Amino acid sequence: MESTEPLREEIISFVLDRASRNGGFIRREDLSYPAPSGPLAVIATQQGIRNPVSMDATLSVVSVPDGPYNDRAVSGGYFHYSYRKGSLDGDNKKLRRAFELQVPIILLLRTAPGEYVPIAPVYVVADRMAEREFLLALDESVRFLDPNAPEGPQRRYAERVVTQRLHQAEFRGRVISAYQTRCTICRLHHGELLDAAHITADADEAGLPVVSNGLSLCKIHHAAYDKGFLGISPDYQVHIDHALLEEVDGPMLRHGLQDMHGTKLTLPSRRADRPDQDRLQERFVKFLGRAS
Repeated sequence: MESTEPLREEIISFVLDRASRNGGFIRREDLSYPAPSGPLAVIATQQGIRNPVSMDATLSVVSVPDGPYNDRAVSGGYFHYSYRKGSLDGDNKKLRRAFELQVPIILLLRTAPGEYVPIAPVYVVADRMAEREFLLALDESVRFLDPNAPEGPQRRYAERVVTQRLHQAEFRGRVISAYQTRCTICRLHHGELLDAAHITADADEAGLPVVSNGLSLCKIHHAAYDKGFLGISPDYQVHIDHALLEEVDGPMLRHGLQDMHGTKLTLPSRRADRPDQDRLQERFVKFLGRAS
């Protein structure tokens, strides 16, 4: 095992903590770990693979949705990460070493220029030279499976788990970033207390993981929205269930929900990121049906 293992664990914790405070994403300028010997970059300047000189193995890899490599293909429960172009070694050499040592790395999914959603700990579980790619395990349920085992129920289950984890992480990061790490209703500005709520449920065929199908909501408003105590009309106005408005309880009910009745959402600056009004209308009809 590499001698820098404790430092590696500290860096992973640092990155995940910073992302959590933002609501699931981290900016490039924050991908610098304050090591005692000086700042240590967690992300490569140009390449997609970060190989610190002080470490035996790769620290992080970047996946770009519209990049030159065929990354992000999840099959058999694994994330397929393409070799860097050129020789079999080069930047790939230390990533191959991460496989040999079985040390954790960070997968940085670029969701916007200068913004990333980190997935960690991630393990390299196979080095497929013929296909010029590494297989990455994004979940412990996949890490110890045999990459060469035939297709079966276990493999299909693993694929669903990994795909869901990937989509949920990206969706949350994109949505909360679009709302500048604030609840669209109460403007709470603590990323750890924010969720990316679907307007059209993700279980629905039309419940696509796109920003316009999402709302940045604090925990209480997300729960209230999902349970039908709170509705949002297509003109971006907040409505509280009439029965709830008549209740007398403590300050949480009064200030957290009742006082929100009739207020307007705080919307993303980009029009393309704003809640889809047709989706809101469909969901609002269901809210009115429950309230009647």
